[in-house]
Amino acid sequence: MAKKIEIKVPDLGESIVEAIIASWLKKKGETVKKDEPIIELETDKVTLEVMSPCDGVLMNHAFHEGEVVNIGQVLGVVKEGGLTTTKDIKKGKKMSAQILVEKKRAASSDFRVEKSGPSVRKIVREKGIETREIKASGKEGRLKKSDILEAMQTIEELQTPVDAPVSPSQKDKQGREERLPMSILRQRIAERLKASQNTAVMLTTFNEIDMTASMAMRKKYKELFEKKHGVKLGFMSMFTHAVVHTLKEIPALNAEIDGKEIVYKYFYNIGIAVGTEKGLVVPVINNADQLSMADIERLLKEKAQRAREGKLAIEDIQGGTFTISNGGIYGSMLSTPIINPPQTGIIGLHNIQNRPVAIENKVEIRPMMYVALSYDHRLVDGKEAVTFLIQVKKYIEDPERMLLDF
Repeated sequence: MAKKIEIKVPDLGESIVEAIIASWLKKKGETVKKDEPIIELETDKVTLEVMSPCDGVLMNHAFHEGEVVNIGQVLGVVKEGGLTTTKDIKKGKKMSAQILVEKKRAASSDFRVEKSGPSVRKIVREKGIETREIKASGKEGRLKKSDILEAMQTIEELQTPVDAPVSPSQKDKQGREERLPMSILRQRIAERLKASQNTAVMLTTFNEIDMTASMAMRKKYKELFEKKHGVKLGFMSMFTHAVVHTLKEIPALNAEIDGKEIVYKYFYNIGIAVGTEKGLVVPVINNADQLSMADIERLLKEKAQRAREGKLAIEDIQGGTFTISNGGIYGSMLSTPIINPPQTGIIGLHNIQNRPVAIENKVEIRPMMYVALSYDHRLVDGKEAVTFLIQVKKYIEDPERMLLDF
């Protein structure tokens, strides 16, 4: 007798208990292969695919797209090996035939649809859209979801009589305003940030760093560094090393509060905030104290790319002990970053600008950066917070100190 295997919501990582059904990649009654993606889930941190546990047939969808699910809930059932009973076979043949016809229709209409993502195929299939005249903006001539939606809007506008009453949604399209549903990712980001403010006693302290020495070191060695390691030398690896050295001196900023206990951590997993189209995510550089600057630059480049492509795995965002946020890449001069719970500290880096500063009683123009440290005052005192920024400042203004470890 064919075995039925449940597909469950997997462990989503620390502090993540729910996800949303972003899209079903397989229909009910459709044949699936072992480790083939069946469903796409979206959390407040990552988008992940759930794979088929075996070769077989997807028998049902337990939830609809857009619904929220919790860890361990059954998403559907795969019947191992295929359909066996007469009823199953008839049902399966009908479904398979329908799927085959739809696939052939899509292929004969426009091969670009099959090369596109699941969201594009879903819209085309459900709306019965003729795609051959739609201009594709994706790589290698692939259709993007925005191409389809734009074409649908154009068709709708052409089909609307000139004297037809204008609905609120159509008024929006005329540029007066636009109302869109908040994405699940954005909702969760908002909830987590608000929860952080409500839980932590958060304060922020500031300092400024003269980037002259670090910029000179980067200029001197960047070509040799890239030639040897295959990645560019950036300031983020310097700041990561400076932060790790300083955390070893001020362990309260690498700790967390668990009930009535303080958990001090003697490993250094540094989260690096990355902006994506869907929102802010924080991939983690594990054991940063054991990595070279080249290792950090390599990992950061790889994880930032996967973050922007929505391909981060759960393990990429777990276990962070401290976070670095770099608003300077967007031109920010000064900000107060929000702690990423359950961590107790986050450092914000900002734009480097030439400013007049007093150097040995003389005014000089130096490349200066404001830095901000937000910290949980329940665990970290003002003295420790100020000392932390001063020490980071010393390391960046004299990077040889990190090599000599003092």
